[in-house]
Amino acid sequence: MEIHQVHAKQGLQWILSGFYLFRKAPLAWVMVCFTLILIAMTISLIPLLGKFIFTLISSVFLAGIMIGCKDLEQGKQLEIIHLFAAFKTNAAPLITIGGIYLIGQILIIGLVMLIGGSQMTDMLLYGKRVDESELMGVMSNFLTASLIVLALSIPLMMASWFSPLLVIFHNIPPIVAMQRSFFACLRNFIPFQIYGITLIILTILCVMPYGVGLVILIPTIFASIYVSYKDIFLAEPLRFKNNESEPDYQMANWKNDDNRSAPHDNETTQEAATAENKSRNSSNTVQCAQCKIFVAATEAIEEKGHFFCSEEHRQQYQISDQSGK
Repeated sequence: MEIHQVHAKQGLQWILSGFYLFRKAPLAWVMVCFTLILIAMTISLIPLLGKFIFTLISSVFLAGIMIGCKDLEQGKQLEIIHLFAAFKTNAAPLITIGGIYLIGQILIIGLVMLIGGSQMTDMLLYGKRVDESELMGVMSNFLTASLIVLALSIPLMMASWFSPLLVIFHNIPPIVAMQRSFFACLRNFIPFQIYGITLIILTILCVMPYGVGLVILIPTIFASIYVSYKDIFLAEPLRFKNNESEPDYQMANWKNDDNRSAPHDNETTQEAATAENKSRNSSNTVQCAQCKIFVAATEAIEEKGHFFCSEEHRQQYQISDQSGK
């Protein structure tokens, strides 16, 4: 799978397209995000282990939301059940991603506590007061620890950004998915900088009116992840089913008019349409018969009129087809 390098302005376009995807079903988006927050709050009530458990399974919830984005793009409805869709298919590799991310966070926190010392830890966790003579040393350790957190957390987040989508849509192993996610973010570092700065500004603006703006911003961020995945890995924008059907209807009406005006040219018209479809299929994308993901026609595997994004999906489709017969 090729990682495409996009223009810097795409960082802003991801947010705009994510907001457009939110506008397709705003009420459904609000319900999905509210349910996710409610689940996170409920799990966090578990003593000691609550936050660790949610971090462990957060990738599964994210993958389910991405499936909802894909269905919404194809003209289907976004539902709360999408949150749990990935538990049925790729739960184990997604939980592995969450586990790696959790271990990374624990190591970063441990390193910060080691550098900051017991005084900084007591001040941050327990609110313990520090003497003025020790304050400068604590602040110096706090600044160093903050820089280390920033330096280590960003690569960890880069490795986790696209990995749930690569697992759920392409069945890529979790370690390989995290590697490709990291290099995809690294190759598009400037667009992600613009994306991050814009989100920081929007977050400040949304929090100001009692946090009401977060009702729109949070779904937009989720949708923008899906948009950025399509842009970097598939090199295609959002393509809604309703928008794609309009040229087909116009083409059908145009052909019908030609058939009424020139019946003797039916065979010529059909041959031209067949040649046009072949040309279109060779230059555009096709849909995998197994996972329904759009891939470039030149990279797809074709067998008996069906296209597949990988050899593994072709074999899975044959097995399911034979068992269905």
